[in-house]
Amino acid sequence: MNATPEPPAAAPAPLRSRTVYAAAHVVADPRADVSPDDPAAVDWDATLAFRRHLWAHGLGVAEAMDTAQRGMGLDWAGAAELIRRSAAEARAVGGRIACGVGTDQLASPAVTLTDVRHAYEEQLALVEGVGARAILMASRALAATAGGPDDYLTTYADLLRQATAPVILHWLGPMFDPALAGYWGSADLDAATDTFLEVIAAHPGKVDGVKISLLDADREIALRRRLPEGVRCYTGDDFHYPDLIAGDDQGFSHALLGVFDPLAPVAARAVRALDADDPKSFHELLDPTVELARHLFAPPTRFYKTGVVLLAWLAGHQDHFTMVGGLQSARSLPHLTRAYELAAALSLFPDPDLAAYRMRTLQEIHGVAP
Repeated sequence: MNATPEPPAAAPAPLRSRTVYAAAHVVADPRADVSPDDPAAVDWDATLAFRRHLWAHGLGVAEAMDTAQRGMGLDWAGAAELIRRSAAEARAVGGRIACGVGTDQLASPAVTLTDVRHAYEEQLALVEGVGARAILMASRALAATAGGPDDYLTTYADLLRQATAPVILHWLGPMFDPALAGYWGSADLDAATDTFLEVIAAHPGKVDGVKISLLDADREIALRRRLPEGVRCYTGDDFHYPDLIAGDDQGFSHALLGVFDPLAPVAARAVRALDADDPKSFHELLDPTVELARHLFAPPTRFYKTGVVLLAWLAGHQDHFTMVGGLQSARSLPHLTRAYELAAALSLFPDPDLAAYRMRTLQEIHGVAP
């Protein structure tokens, strides 16, 4: 059995009140004869079709981010090809796209700050060369090499001077990647925040916005209120996103979220309610999704990608539950079963019978009678 959900017949009007990106997953090629140590084998047709699904609902695509298993199965060569293909597809359909710029081509942890800068520069040149907005991702290599805040200030200053268009700065917390502990030069989050804001203030006009993925709503709000005028805050908080996007009398967050990969249709309808000045409908649509989000992103949070890909398979966006690097094994069957139950209760599956059939099949493969 297979089904591919059809996007809306005509692209809807753009979202107006918020800028919203969904960080998108990649679809593995299950027919490729590869081992977990081999470069990722990607099903490009299915991967690009999923991005068209996101664009058809009015969302932007955040490409080659951690949701795409960057650093967890997808290497820089694969990410570079993903960026090229997705950017071309975005141009063809008029979709919004921003792409991750990192340093994951560095094979050895024993690198210098110059190596880190050159790696960033290579990726920045590729992303800007294909016409996409750059997202300067947090770098494992920089976290391992920097001696303190000054090394972050210097590295980011060099990159922002070279950027030809405003970028999005990405602060990814250690719950998403333990190798990023102490980013911005301090394990003290208040001190790290000061350094982060110093980078932004020193380069007016160079930062479109910041993506904050710390799963701490109060900290995001406090940081949001300190941003210079014109710099957006893109929430990356997959636990508290409805309230952060709705905002308060002092402002709101835009969104760049991995959880919007499976929630794209609901998220788009919710933001359109804000466009219509209807916050009640916004919360009625989005608040019930938080239980599913918190389940998918439960510790160890970095393995949330497994649940995201499961839901894409159950929804008919791909014809298998295989991930690059074999990451489909990263969550237990009870965890995946609960994700299915929560998603079904939200009516996320265009074909509920297909989703139920596929979930039963997965349980049977594990030797569990549904």
